[in-house]
Amino acid sequence: MTEQSHAADPPILEVRDLQKFFPVGTMFARRNLRALHHVSFTLRRGKVLALVGESGSGKSTAARCVARLIEPSAGQILFKGKDMLAEERRGASLQYRGDVQMIFQDPFGSLNPVKSIAHHLARPLRIHKKSSGTKETAERVDQLLESVGLAPARQFSDKYPYELSGGQRQRVSFARALAVEPEVVLADEPISMLDVSIRMGILNLMERLKDEHGIAYLYITHDLASARYFADETIVMYAGQIVEGAASEELIQHPAHPYTQRLLDAVPDPKAEHGFKQGAGGWQPPILVDPPPGCPFADRCPHAMPVCREIMPGRTTLNAVHWVRCHLHGSGESSPGLSEPNLPLSA
Repeated sequence: MTEQSHAADPPILEVRDLQKFFPVGTMFARRNLRALHHVSFTLRRGKVLALVGESGSGKSTAARCVARLIEPSAGQILFKGKDMLAEERRGASLQYRGDVQMIFQDPFGSLNPVKSIAHHLARPLRIHKKSSGTKETAERVDQLLESVGLAPARQFSDKYPYELSGGQRQRVSFARALAVEPEVVLADEPISMLDVSIRMGILNLMERLKDEHGIAYLYITHDLASARYFADETIVMYAGQIVEGAASEELIQHPAHPYTQRLLDAVPDPKAEHGFKQGAGGWQPPILVDPPPGCPFADRCPHAMPVCREIMPGRTTLNAVHWVRCHLHGSGESSPGLSEPNLPLSA
């Protein structure tokens, strides 16, 4: 499928104004921790959207809401145009949970240590009725293992997770997700716990599976280098809000938001110059419990102006594949409840 036809395709999954609040404190002094605030993005078939940000920015919370592992406080999750939160209230959840699969950061923690690899792959096949009978299930398990590079399959199917390496366990996680023939994969830091020497192998596996099955990926990472390599588009999250989005190469070459510039400065590249020095603006953590108005990055930003602490800017379009929410580039569109669909990657 060509780039132009991909761009014309309707989104397979669209998140609109997603919010998540966690109550903290006692019953007499209850406050809200704002984990997600009006988060919006779209996924298209056969494309990769990277969601980057530091630890605690809300990346995994967003993915868990989309995967329906936790309940969002507000917003919409549209899958093929249908509001899945409304559909679930009508009892239509199993199909969506098969179509949208999640790969977790720790492959060992996501696998049952007392169950064989064959069990981990056969169980979703039975639950989602992707195979019938013991023989067909065993054949399908072998196919799944070989599809993720674990061959010959019989050398792996009877083993237990602790008998495999970290990279092999992560390949099993991908095989388990593929068992139910998903259309969307939410990959939450899938290579961060692996040795550097095998990370590229997992990314290449993800690329091949995307091409073979037309999977749409939400690739969650704090590693901008891997996002640049793997993702078509990258969006940046800080303190539960999306602050910038662009085609991945454009974002790396021309970061517009001061927070994105700081992330790039953290990449081990002594020749990189983005206008930030270590410690500029301080290292204060963002305020997530009953946060003040304005940009959440204002207290850490060396370019902060009075308006930054009063009003969160809307989205300012910089070019056809790049937008940002920062007063340095204009006030943008109105920010309350602003829906921020991804910009097209090509005209």
